[in-house]
Amino acid sequence: MSSDTETLRRRAETGRRLRAGVGVLSTVTLQRLDARLPWYRSMAPSDRSWVGHLAQSGISSFIDWYRQPDTDLRVVSEIFKSAPRDLIRAISLQQTLQLLKVVVEVVEERVPDIARTAEQSALREAVLIYSREIAFAAADVYARAAEARGSWDARLEAMVVDALVRGDSVDELASRTAAFGWQSEEPVTVLVGRAPQRSAKKGVDVIRRKARKWAEDALVGVHDNRLLIVLGGVSDLDTAVEDLSDCFGPSEVIVGPSVPSLAEAATSAKAAIRALKAATARPDSPRPVKADELLPERALAGDAVALSELISRYYEPLTTGTGQLLKTVSAYVEFGSSLEATAKALSVHPNTVRYRLRKITEAIGLDPTVSRDAFVIHIALVYGRLSDAGLLSSRDKTP
Repeated sequence: MSSDTETLRRRAETGRRLRAGVGVLSTVTLQRLDARLPWYRSMAPSDRSWVGHLAQSGISSFIDWYRQPDTDLRVVSEIFKSAPRDLIRAISLQQTLQLLKVVVEVVEERVPDIARTAEQSALREAVLIYSREIAFAAADVYARAAEARGSWDARLEAMVVDALVRGDSVDELASRTAAFGWQSEEPVTVLVGRAPQRSAKKGVDVIRRKARKWAEDALVGVHDNRLLIVLGGVSDLDTAVEDLSDCFGPSEVIVGPSVPSLAEAATSAKAAIRALKAATARPDSPRPVKADELLPERALAGDAVALSELISRYYEPLTTGTGQLLKTVSAYVEFGSSLEATAKALSVHPNTVRYRLRKITEAIGLDPTVSRDAFVIHIALVYGRLSDAGLLSSRDKTP
């Protein structure tokens, strides 16, 4: 009998012994997994069952390959295809390799009981070759899963950004954000500005990593030529915004108002986008600038939300009481911020005007003696009077 024939005979005999002992190998393997791997012991029963199934499939597949050595080793990747996709998230690649190590140890320990002396060396070598191929197959499966998950997450992120730009309802956004996997339960703020001039994908990935250094959660997207950064759970928003401003292209960077959750972020995004459009009317605006700091420009550009905010924040509080504050600030802005002219028009002492101006600042948070604040107040007065006169349509005042 030739040496090749004898080798095949011994291999076939060992293969039969392996097949006969598969039950023992599987039982010992599961016992060893439970004893050696804490993460395996703590898994849900269904996940433990699938991990055990993977281990048993690996042993069975090895036996089939050992009995038919001409089989393409690449078929080992089939072992992972029967497992549910969620299992890849339940156990990491490192844990899969730990599982493989245990299986290899069990098989190697049983080699003297399975193979005759002359075949033991060949069986050990076969175990090592097969375990290496299993490790490569596992790495490939996890790499493909990570790539697919990354692509899917990117698509979900883009869908959420599109929904924010469209101004979708809270319910619609809630369903999209749930699919995206947003975790933060803290307030959310949207930053909007011109997109940077560089590779879109590479740029977005870099910006996303930078944003997540500041926030519990963040998503980033480019819509048309605008870059949107959505931040959730930022402890130091002002510093974060200053740092992230470098991610935008030239022109203004707008900070939308904070909202309670991502589902309501369309409100923040809408205000920021409208402020970005209206910012051209204030070329000296700071960078970054809050959307609420551009209420007059937004209102003049047709933003009904800004118009309503101007009236409710800066006009209506001045109409309460005797109306003296409203008369004083109206005269003050009308006479070019002149104390003397205002006092003369109201027939009061200039100190009385000063006193009332301080009360106005306390009431609305704007100082009429500051030129920008005076401008905001002046626009608020104009819209407030038009509203009182019924000259603003419901469409003008409805977001």
